[in-house]
Amino acid sequence: MLGLLGKKLAQTRVYDAQGNAVPVTVVLAGPNRVLQCKTVETDGYKAVQFGFDDQKEHRVTKPLLGHFKKFNSTPVKQVKEFRNFSKDVKPGDVVGANLFAVGDYVDAIGITKGRGFEGVVKRHGFAGGPASHGQKGWFRRGGAIGNRLFPGTVLRGMKMPGHMGQVRRTVQNLQVVQVREADNILLIKGAIPGANGDYVVIREAKKLSRVRVAQLKAQAEARAKAPAGRGKAGAAAKPAAAAAPAKK
Repeated sequence: MLGLLGKKLAQTRVYDAQGNAVPVTVVLAGPNRVLQCKTVETDGYKAVQFGFDDQKEHRVTKPLLGHFKKFNSTPVKQVKEFRNFSKDVKPGDVVGANLFAVGDYVDAIGITKGRGFEGVVKRHGFAGGPASHGQKGWFRRGGAIGNRLFPGTVLRGMKMPGHMGQVRRTVQNLQVVQVREADNILLIKGAIPGANGDYVVIREAKKLSRVRVAQLKAQAEARAKAPAGRGKAGAAAKPAAAAAPAKK
């Protein structure tokens, strides 16, 4: 399982070979410094620990500072472990955007934008009450929540006003559109949770088998090699034998 830490920079669009606009998210995917390689013999499981985004030494707690010095690393802001990492690395190595290739499918994990305290209309999509015929103050309220004779209490999971956003979310099966190795930049098709500047985790797609990935890549290559659409040029390119026979 491949993966790395990154930072969401912005959202924009790029154009493919056919001139179609592709919405992408720009992710700064490195450099990720290998801090520690855990093994089954020493730690009970196999994992690789990455550090991302350098930090000033006086801003790091003493336990973390000792951990960084133990593995001859400068302090970093983010530390993340990836279990069963499929690439051979050792402490001190640097991993960047070249961990992935164009066409790979990845999962993006991040913290969604915080929206604060929101009502049921924005938080859950309620329709609200009628806005006419003498209604007073019920336009954006949720109405009854069941706390009467039966069931006599508010049921668990009742949709009500409350804090919205600021939760961990995973978006699956996003495709890597471009890899800019010199700048450690990944352009990933689609949207990724979080605001610009938030940290994200980019990992190999879990629920997409390698066979399915190969099929999708083959389909994409076939579409790229296909001729233009059925226009005047396409009609002109048809062989003469395909034309209808002339009437006598």
